Amino acid sequence: MHDFLFQIALFIYFFAAAGFVAHVITMRKGAERIAAMALSCGFVVHTIAIALLWHALGHPPIVNMHETLSFLAWAMSGSFLIFHHYSKVKSMGAFATPLIVVVMTASSMQHDRMLPLPPALKSLWLPIHATICLLAYAVLALAFVISIMFLLQERQIKRKRLGGIFRRLPSLDALDSAAETCIKIGFPLLTLGIVTGSIWAEQAWGAYWSWDPKETWSLITWFLYAALLHQRFTVGWRGRRAAIMTIIGFLTLLFTFIGVNYLLPGAHTYATWYD
Repeated sequence: MHDFLFQIALFIYFFAAAGFVAHVITMRKGAERIAAMALSCGFVVHTIAIALLWHALGHPPIVNMHETLSFLAWAMSGSFLIFHHYSKVKSMGAFATPLIVVVMTASSMQHDRMLPLPPALKSLWLPIHATICLLAYAVLALAFVISIMFLLQERQIKRKRLGGIFRRLPSLDALDSAAETCIKIGFPLLTLGIVTGSIWAEQAWGAYWSWDPKETWSLITWFLYAALLHQRFTVGWRGRRAAIMTIIGFLTLLFTFIGVNYLLPGAHTYATWYD
């Protein structure tokens, strides 16, 4: 049942992404409303799918790559729906929802075997640490998307070719403010994720920090976002520099989340437990 609902959610997400893109192209509010409703339905179906898998496995489905990518897409969908409700950056859906579809598609391509949990993962810290981290990733992914929108809008303005993209994207100030809001939410979550991971590591392996590749790159990612916030608050970084730094930070985060698992295997490598 989980697999069926997962595929249904993927289809609905794809439909929602098409609707948001259609809204940006046509500027018809009806397309945006339909897309938002579709995304909400997809989120509900996806939530049920995750709940059913959780019940079937007897533990949170955030262990192997299929499960974590699925949960990340779910978190991105929920985060975007909240952001879309309160923010004036309505055209963001045309950029955020295709990314959700990409993550869901990548999840559907993973065929990890459902094996018993390794001893180190049989802990209450599994849902706490993993959930916090994936929520942080989801919110910071929104900051990444908004930063791309900022650079596209800035390019239009600098070239003095105020075409269709300019009219369809919010102002630079609105985009910069939205990206900053996402980072202000995502960075504390990222920090809390590292802290809970350290506590869990001490209980599982007897040390808070062992410089495992995952831990090292998590720290590098944390420093990048910390530097970005520091520059924003103390130097007044805004605009292009902040947007580029946000993109670099997310790409580093992406490598920490996925690349390290395959290129720098260590104790945190989920995929190796299922080979």
